[in-house]
Amino acid sequence: MINTVFKEGLFKDKVVLITGGGTGIGLRIAREFCQLGAKAVIASRKMEKLTMGLKVLTDEGAEAIALECNIREEESVKSCVSSAISAFGKIDILVNNGGGQFPSPAEFINRKGWHAVIETNLTGTFFLTQEVFNQSMNKYGGSIINITMDNRNGFPMLAHSAAARAGVQNLTMSLATEWGKYGVRVNSILPGIIESSGLDTYAPAFQEFVRAYGKNNQCYRIGTEAEVAGAVVFLASPAASFITGISLAVDGGESIYTPLMPPIDNDKNERFSDV
Repeated sequence: MINTVFKEGLFKDKVVLITGGGTGIGLRIAREFCQLGAKAVIASRKMEKLTMGLKVLTDEGAEAIALECNIREEESVKSCVSSAISAFGKIDILVNNGGGQFPSPAEFINRKGWHAVIETNLTGTFFLTQEVFNQSMNKYGGSIINITMDNRNGFPMLAHSAAARAGVQNLTMSLATEWGKYGVRVNSILPGIIESSGLDTYAPAFQEFVRAYGKNNQCYRIGTEAEVAGAVVFLASPAASFITGISLAVDGGESIYTPLMPPIDNDKNERFSDV
């Protein structure tokens, strides 16, 4: 079980679909929702990761299923959404957490690599969201939370991903405007540098750089998966029923970091993390 600040049973009878839900931030989000009473559908391109994630959920007593889904493929998206609805009747909450990228100087990103990242992070997010809306939320309403990135100052070495996710942030506002009349709220989370299993996919040198850079914020530390999950749960909850079309930075103040007041001792302030 996990620690949570939210009320027991908060999401009783609610169904949440989480892409990239087998590991890392996605799995932590799923665990939080399930502990609060939701039924979870975790989806990902790799069934091996989903199987491990599903075991974590069921061992904690969750009612959950795992569905293989490649968000870049139309038929896979349609099948995933219809299977989720067949299992649980509807989808109340969609968390678009699935994505991917690779670090590279912009001058070396070729056309194939560019399109792969754009199709995964922007195009895939849109068409999965559209499918969930058309199959469920246009009738029952719901909440959509897009996990993007803190890219307001650009993101060197990840120009393709930063561009795609900026598109998702704008898409968030467009869909919130169009679908509000259906009782659908759409928001984005912009995580800063988070200590997650996702970091392990990068080369050690890049991991070291990211972890060092990640402490350049007002909390003087890297964030946790639980802190991202908490923000997602808040935006999906009744407490956020009047919030839509926003992008919420969960970055420890990275977006207001200034070299005029740099961190002096990055290790002193671990006490600021409560999760």
